[in-house]
This record gives sequence, structure tokens and C-alpha cells, in this order.
Amino acid sequence: MKRLLIAGPCAAESREQVLTTARQIQAAVGGCVFRAGVWKPRTSPASFQGAGEEALEWLREVKAETGMPLATEVATAEHIRLALEAGVEYLWIGARTSASPIVVENLAEALTRYRQGADGACAVLPKVLIKNPVNPDARLWIGNIARLERSGLPVMAVHRGCAHRPSWRMAYRLRQERPDIPILLDPSHLTGERALVARAMEKIDVLGFDGAMIEVHCNPETALSDARQQITPAELGELLKTKMVAEPLDRCDDLAWLRAMIDEVDDDLWAKIEERMNLAEEIGGYKKKHLIPPLQQKRFEAILAQRLEWSKTHRISEDAVRGIMNALHQEALRRQQ
Repeated sequence: MKRLLIAGPCAAESREQVLTTARQIQAAVGGCVFRAGVWKPRTSPASFQGAGEEALEWLREVKAETGMPLATEVATAEHIRLALEAGVEYLWIGARTSASPIVVENLAEALTRYRQGADGACAVLPKVLIKNPVNPDARLWIGNIARLERSGLPVMAVHRGCAHRPSWRMAYRLRQERPDIPILLDPSHLTGERALVARAMEKIDVLGFDGAMIEVHCNPETALSDARQQITPAELGELLKTKMVAEPLDRCDDLAWLRAMIDEVDDDLWAKIEERMNLAEEIGGYKKKHLIPPLQQKRFEAILAQRLEWSKTHRISEDAVRGIMNALHQEALRRQQ
């Protein structure tokens, strides 16, 4: 199966930005599905909300000039109507929308009406992509896929993680329960940093994803949304020389998925250790100000006793707990000097 590449800016900002990015992507990778957000569901109403219906004309120009198929995000039945009238072939449902089963149900009903011709004729029936919800809820993601499948249109999933972190367990559960559903990886939202996109792309081959959906901008530093995570078309071209080139591995490679989950937990664990040490340093500042010695043996013994009691019901040996707590304590004391 040939992997699917969807690339383009987070948002369509201007005609010049859209066409320039599309031309540069075509030159760098020979074409792909071109994506651009027309309507942007942003957290703050003061942030850029997308160019709206006008941007669909810019996408039409991209298709006419480059021949690349088009993809955009939809969140209402009206979005669907306008996008289909503009000839958009791929409609994606974003993480915020995916969090509401009622909204997804309404979108599925609108898609069904278009497939049946009740709301107008489409030159090409679209393919539908749905990102995982903003919260790591595999059941909701799987349920939303089932809702969309009632439309009779092809459905694909996009793993974009939660809060710029992967949720491999959620993606693994979807792969196990629905091995028939193609899953793309969104390394841009998965990391939130352009410097980390290449590392995230490695998981496409390792875990057997069916493609990628990447944010690409002709000038990321000036982007009106998601500036930190967008890469340039030239960077995309370099990435694809070494990433997403192999044929997909066995989708049921459990060991690869379990190792990815371990890596995810380790990243969280080390981040928490760093947070703990930063707090220890703040406590050290308080102690110095109030002439309190760094070592408070009774406090440490009380914490250790709590953790040793915890170990009795959590299958971690007392020796391991003592070793971990002593190492953390010694590092905390070092930071408080």
C-alpha cells in the first residue's frame, strides 16, 4: 500500500502564501495532497480564525495549477457544503471537534446526505479523516469513526497526540480494534516543535503508519498560527529522503508499539523529575532566606516511609523504592546548595 502524504500550511492566510507554499511543495516532493485550514477553531477569539470562504478560491487555484488534491478542516455542515462545492477531496475533522460525539454525528449525517445526493451533487465524493480527540480517549475516537462510516464514505484516522505529546496506547488500541482503518501520523501537532518533527517521523516506519499529515509553510516564522511547528517545503523534501520511504511493517508488531509506549512514559517520567528538581531548588531558596539547613532528615524519612508503604501494593520492591528515593533526595540536596 502506498503511503499517503498530506502537506501544507496550518492555515490559508493569503492567496500568495497558499500558492507559494503549494508550488514549493510540488517542487520539493513532486506533489501530494495539499492541505490548508480555511476555518480555524482557535482557543482564543483574538487569534487568527482562518480566512474563511474566500480561501477556498485560493485552494481552487492550487488544484488548477498543480493538480494536487485538496484537504481542509470542517466543523459544520456548512463547511462541508462549501468545501465540496470548491472541489475539496479530503475533509478532516479536528481534535476539538472530535471531542464532541454530537457534533461528529451531525457531520456524519451531513456527509450521508451529500453521498446520497440529497444536499447537492459532488464531482468527487470526499474521503474523511478524523483526528484523535484532544483527550486520550480511544473509545471516543473509535466511536467517532463508526459514526462517520455510516455515511458510506472512506474514513481514515490521524494520530496527532494530546497537548504536543503522543498517546501511543490510544493509537495502538485503534490499530488493534480496527486494523482495516488507515492511520496517518501528524508529527507537527505531536511535537509542537519543528526541530522534533524529524524524530516523530521515524515512528511512521517503526509502527507501520499509513502516511503523514504535516504542516508546511513557505515562511514558518511569519505564520499566523502554529508557527513553531511548521517546516518549510525544502525541509519536507529532505525529510522524505530518509523518512516514510519503507513499505509499512506488520501492523500488529506489538513489541514496537510497547517500546513506543515505554519511550512515552520515560519522556513523561524525566519531565516530572525535572519539575521535581526545579521545585526542590525553589525550596532551597526559601531555606536559605530563612536560615533553614538543606537536610531535613525527618521530612525525608516520612516521605520514604510513605513510598515504602505504597510499594507493598504496587509490585515494586522496597530496595528499588529506597534506591530511587535516595537518588532523588541526593540530587535535590545538590540543587539546594
